[in-house]
Amino acid sequence: MLSIRGHKIKKRQKANDVFITPLKLAKQHIDMIDVSGCWYDPFKNNGSYYNQFPTTNKKWSEILEKKDFFEFNEPVDVICSNPCYSIIDKILEKSISLKPKVISYLLGINNLTPRRIEYMEKNGYYITKLHMCKIYKWFGMSLIVVWEKNEDSILSYDRYIWHNQQ
Repeated sequence: MLSIRGHKIKKRQKANDVFITPLKLAKQHIDMIDVSGCWYDPFKNNGSYYNQFPTTNKKWSEILEKKDFFEFNEPVDVICSNPCYSIIDKILEKSISLKPKVISYLLGINNLTPRRIEYMEKNGYYITKLHMCKIYKWFGMSLIVVWEKNEDSILSYDRYIWHNQQ
């Protein structure tokens, strides 16, 4: 079943990046972040994140409402949302350019790659929290990833290619 779904995703002509985050999961995600200040939801859609932010100091973008994340250039302290997976590299790059204290996204587990982790670390953002979850009808496991500026990483990894040797 999973391989059939994966094959269909790989062969699609147009990405389907609109997946609404369940309200309780968005709230759980928000509660993982211990930073105050201005919160920003770059992919607001129905507001499952934005409407639950713990502050009135909040901003949003939503391409369906003609407010493009890639044109947003205001100061923020926290970025928290469920982004478009098909352009995650561009999203991470733009997120870093806004220089928040925290960048936190709900990602498909296969979107958190060593290359992306290294990219975030080279820009001063380290994973401080991870939460695995499964959302009905979404592809595979998902991760809530919290990157914090200049904090200690909870991850240990290497890129060495290990070989079986006796």
